[in-house]
This record gives sequence, C-alpha cells and structure tokens, in this order.
Amino acid sequence: MIPEMITDALVARLCERVSASTGDSFGTVNVFTGGTLAKVPRSSPRDVAEAVEAAREAQRLWANVAVEDRIPIFERFHGLLLGHTEELLDILQAETGKSRKDAFLEVSAPLVTVGYYARKAPKLLAPQRRQGMMPGLVKTTELRVPKGVVGIITPWNYPFALAFTDLIPALIAGNAVVLKPDTQTALCTLFGVDLLYQAGLPQGLLRVVIGDGPVVGTAIVDTADYVGFTGSTRTGREIAARAGQRLIGCSLELGGKNPLLVLADANVPQAVAGAVQTCFSNSGQLCMSPERLFVHTAVYDDFVQRFLAEVTGMNLAAAYDYSADMGSLTSQRQLEAVTRHVEDARAKGATVLTGGKARPELGPFFYEPTVLTDVTPEMLCYDNETFGPVVSIHRVADDTEAINRANATSYGLNASVFSKSTSHAELVAAQLKAGTVNINDGHVVGFGSADAPMGGMKDSGLGRRNGTEGLLKYTEAQNVSRQLVPLTTPPRWLPFGWYVKGMRSLLRLVRRTGIR
Repeated sequence: MIPEMITDALVARLCERVSASTGDSFGTVNVFTGGTLAKVPRSSPRDVAEAVEAAREAQRLWANVAVEDRIPIFERFHGLLLGHTEELLDILQAETGKSRKDAFLEVSAPLVTVGYYARKAPKLLAPQRRQGMMPGLVKTTELRVPKGVVGIITPWNYPFALAFTDLIPALIAGNAVVLKPDTQTALCTLFGVDLLYQAGLPQGLLRVVIGDGPVVGTAIVDTADYVGFTGSTRTGREIAARAGQRLIGCSLELGGKNPLLVLADANVPQAVAGAVQTCFSNSGQLCMSPERLFVHTAVYDDFVQRFLAEVTGMNLAAAYDYSADMGSLTSQRQLEAVTRHVEDARAKGATVLTGGKARPELGPFFYEPTVLTDVTPEMLCYDNETFGPVVSIHRVADDTEAINRANATSYGLNASVFSKSTSHAELVAAQLKAGTVNINDGHVVGFGSADAPMGGMKDSGLGRRNGTEGLLKYTEAQNVSRQLVPLTTPPRWLPFGWYVKGMRSLLRLVRRTGIR
C-alpha cells in the first residue's frame, strides 16, 4: 500500500536535491506494510564538506539581500505548501506511519512559522540604536550579522515540522543551511526543499545530505558555523562537546519524560480529552508527549474511568484518511523499545489497565495505546523516555506532591496542568521545571505559540526555537560605536590630569541627571 503519487519519477526528482557522490543508497521502509518505499542517496563526509563550501558561496550573496526582499520567497512557499498539502501528507504517512490527523498537524507547524517570521523578522533584524558610552557624544548601533552556514540535523518522528520550523528562520536571518534529515524520512523533507526552490530560493542556499549520524552528522558539526539538533540527549551531549571544541554555537532540543498534572479542581472530561490527545499523538513518538500522569486523589477514580474508556475506544489503523485516531510506530527498533519497557514493568509488578501488546495484524510496527499503574522506580519506564504510546498514572494527595514528583526527573522539556482556575494552574505551572508548560492542553498550544520561546531545561537541551530567540540565535550581535567628538583620547595640548578631572566631572553629571 503505497500512495499513487509516490512514483519512481517523483522519488528520482526529489533525490536530485541530495548532495551525494558515493553511488550508494539507503532503502527506506513503507511503515504500514514493512515493504520498501524508496531508495535515497548516501552522502559522504566529503560531500558534506563540499556542500558547506558551496552553501558558503551562496550565503555571501544572500546576506546582501534585504530582509524585506527575502520574505516574499517564504510567502510563496507558504502558498505552495497549502496547495500541495495532500501529497505531503501521503509521503509523511508512508514514511512515519502516523495518522493523517497527526500528519496534518505536523504540516501546519511550518505554516505558522512562516507567518510569524514574515511579520516579525524585518524589525528584529533591523539595526537597533543603543545608548552610547556618553549620550550625545557616542553613537552606538547593534547589528545582526548572519552566522554563515547553519547545519540542521533532524529526527524521524516529526521530520517535516522540525526541519522547516528551524531552517526557515535560519534562511530569513541571512544564512545558508546544510540539512541532514533522518534517512527513513528523507522524502517528505526533500519534497519541502523542492517547494522552497520552486518559490524562488536561490540555488545552492539550502543543501541536503543524507547518511548515518556518526558519519554525516559529525561532518556537519565539524564544518558548519552553527548547529541545530533535535534528537536524543546522548547525541546532544556529543554535539555540544564537538561544537564547544570549535567555539561555535548550537541549539539542542533533546529528550523528555513529561508530566501531566490533573489538579483537584480540574474539569475531568476536559482533562481526559486533553490527555488522550497529547499522550498518544504520533503514537507517543513525540518529545513533548506526557508519559507520567499525576492525578489528585479527589478526581483520580473519575479520571481513570473516563480515560480508560476513551483509550480503549481509539481506532488504530493504517489509513490514508482521517478515520484513524492513532497510527503505527515508525520502526522495528521503536516497537522493540516500547515492548521492552512494558514487559519490564509488567514483570516487576506494574498493572496494565489497557493495551500492553503489539498489533501485527494492523501493520508490522503497531502497538496498542497502553496505560499502566503501580509503576515504581526500578522499572525502565519510570524515568526513562519510552517514546511510544505508554503512560503511567500516579495518584497524588496534593499539589505539592504532584509538583515534586513531576520535577523528580533529569528532563525538563514540557509539562501540562489541568485546572478550572487560571490562577491556580499558573501558580502550579511556575513551579514546574520545564521549558514549556501548557494549561488545559497537552502540548499543542505551547508549541504553536510562535511568539514565545520553546525548548528544554536540564537534560532536555539548550537554546530555543520560536519567538525572538528562534531567529536571533542564527545571528551574531555586532556593536558598532562611533565617537562624534574626541572623547577617549585628549588633545595633545591638554594635560592628562586635567582630562581626568574633566571626565570625572562629566561622569558625575551623567550620574546625577540620570542620563545614563
């Protein structure tokens, strides 16, 4: 079962966008069937080096294009993406196995990104007047200079959204980009790259390389001027270390073991609906999905009963329409990881309230949405990221216990709080050690609020995407200061002692008048 639009001709055209000279290729999997979907070229470290140098040449010209003249390209891309949504959804589903509902939400994210930075970038990147050393005597301006070539390394779970929400601001800021998508999900990324070039992006400004992370990813980190990475904490640490050796910047969105808190005053039906949506989005293969639910004892029984009813009623299917509530896991590796976590918990005394097994009759990598209780610290799923449709529910006596248990993890990416009281929820949210906290929602409103930064605390990473920081991180701040009259070097005829007295008097005047 391969969508009709994924033809050999389309694959060949998209693969022409890959910088690869090895003559070798990778086979990708049709996730719903386990068969071969496509073959994509394999890049080498030499290909990466050549791609970076070619991108660097293109970037020098691009940096001289006014921001206002860059924006129309991305606005045309916005239109093309809307016009080709159905084809992109087909590719995303074939490569990832996610439901069409989840695929649509993924495609929507870059549309929001384009709209936001098209409005905000001209002002954010414009020269900013700053107060000089001496008001009226020194003129100081802050400029925003592109980093140069930005290397972006993206994962397989949200391959389109995470690639384009990062590369769009990098390009708008005046950089070139060398992009390494995950091999399994390269086609959807290449489809978007092709649309960007159709929209008028200068040739060579966005280069794509494909290969194993330790080989091609490492080559990017060793040659780019800045690196953006989304993936595991382990790999993120290695990238940070290599970037540190070169004294280049990096932003890292890493793992999470996210909590969802249902407070005593929560609207239980609303909390149930929100929990089902966020816990099993993309079959739980989402770094922002909650895997730990802390429910106040006052509403625990009601919540669990309603939650189980909703979860057991979910429709699992390999469907290229909107009938499925949840799709497949993306690989055999993920299926084995999820199975290992559940079986370990079961063997050590956890209770499986629903789910807990694979569904091979639906597809090779399907696994049921699973709800556990009695999960204890010695179990793998207690504080290790499962990255699948598995959640544990914990009864808590009060807010303090919920907050303490939610924070008792090395991760700090996302959290959710459900309460009828805005002030109550905000008070609890402020005590959670997470980069994003959603109130009465799981993750969508936080990620979709493009004007606010999104990223992780603790082992969940560093740096932010979205908001002002999501654009300015791709630039260097440059201070240009000019003295309007001789200030720092006194005239030859003036004794230096007199100059010191004069400067002291001037500084005293500035202080007293509050000018500075």
